[in-house]
This record gives sequence, C-alpha cells and structure tokens, in this order.
Amino acid sequence: MSRLPLRTIEDAPEEARERLIAAEKNNGFLPNLLRVLANAPVALETYLTVGGINGRASLTLAEREAVQVTAAVTHGCGFCVAGHTAISYKKAGLDEGVVNAFRNKTTVPDARLNAVARFTEEVIASRGAVSDEALTTFKAAGYTDQQALEVVLGVSLATLCNFANNLGQPPLNPQLEAYRWEPESVQAAAE
Repeated sequence: MSRLPLRTIEDAPEEARERLIAAEKNNGFLPNLLRVLANAPVALETYLTVGGINGRASLTLAEREAVQVTAAVTHGCGFCVAGHTAISYKKAGLDEGVVNAFRNKTTVPDARLNAVARFTEEVIASRGAVSDEALTTFKAAGYTDQQALEVVLGVSLATLCNFANNLGQPPLNPQLEAYRWEPESVQAAAE
C-alpha cells in the first residue's frame, strides 16, 4: 500500500493533470511513480522535464538505461528497477544477461556498458567526487568528459524518482510485474 496518495487524473492537482494525461497516453497506463509525484506538481514537472533532457544526451538509450538501472539498484528502488528493466528490454534492446548484470551489480558482458554501470556506482558512492582512476577508467572505455557529466545528469534524474518511490512506496503497476526486483534487505527478510 502506498504511503502517499496515488493521484488519478481526476483527483490530481490541476497543475499535474495535463502531464498525467500525456504520460498515460505515452505509456498506455499511468505509472504509479507519476501518480505519487503528482502530489507535488513541481516534482512531476521536474521529473518529466529532466527525463526529456536526459533523452537528448549523447549517451545511447542502452547507456542511459545502464545508469538508470544501476542507480535504482544502488538506491534500493524496486519500482524503478522494474520500470527500467522493461525499457531496457523493450526499447533499448538489451539482452537478459546484460540487464541481469545491472540488476545484480555484477560485471556486465558488454565492456562499454560495464564502464557506464561502474562509473554510475562511483558517482553515487562519492557524491560525484570520483577518483582520478575512476574517471580515467571511464574515459579509457571510449567515453568523454561530456558523457561523464551526462552520467551525473542521469543519476540526478534517478535520484528524484528513486527517492520519491522509496518515500511513497507505491505498488508496482501490473504492467511491470514481470520485471519485479526486490532490494537485498527485502530479499533477506523473506528468507
């Protein structure tokens, strides 16, 4: 059960309604993340605006999804892991081995995507103050200074949605159920 109201198009604040209508049309359903964010129309606007900007980054969709899944796992956000797993398969064309490596924080079989995932972890762990070695390793994989900053952009987007989900605790939409992921703390408590 969600700790924050799951707004509908009908009961959302007026400033959020158009964005919810567009999101439902775009997704074919209204993700519960957006229903939570609609409680603060500026948070919903920020998420959608920054998401659009992130979509224009020079990182490929697969690389952007590496950032999103890695950040969601790091932040313990099962909702975002599921959502970005679906995008990774359906839109980015990533295979199960790659996506499972992101989800399990293990070595990704694609060297460039592994570099993105590891650099994302470093950005989060160091709050952006990555070591010279981490930046050099990322750039040695063929990435640029611009793309290092684009990883930071992706982490900022992920932080907003991961933390909003962790705060609100919305249930997973049925459309995402096949991609369910639980943080290790939840997995350990169930055993």
